[in-house]
Amino acid sequence: MMNSKKRKALKHAGWKIGDAADFLGMRSDDRQLLDARVEIAMAVRRQRESRDLSQQQLAKKINTSQPRVVKIEQAAADVSLDQLLRAFAAAGGRIAIKHAGGGLKKKAKTTIIELQLAGS
Repeated sequence: MMNSKKRKALKHAGWKIGDAADFLGMRSDDRQLLDARVEIAMAVRRQRESRDLSQQQLAKKINTSQPRVVKIEQAAADVSLDQLLRAFAAAGGRIAIKHAGGGLKKKAKTTIIELQLAGS
């Protein structure tokens, strides 16, 4: 994280401050999906480690290979959300989906679906 003094000086010099998603020109929906994938992948690793499971042991639980678990924990592009969530649950995590906002109103502009990941 950049300190505020350095950030201010760079902005004053004409530099734009952003992150990789800004650089790549990602849309908001793509960015949300990427953020969710990365957060779930990190939760898989934390949960696996908290249960003292090796990647090989987790792989056996979800009927895959240890190199695939590495990809899961890295949120690789070829790993599905289903596989990320399955790995989290197999490592002993709990998945809860909470629907908030909008309700049954037809004019609701935004509905939020919150995915809660809880370790044991």
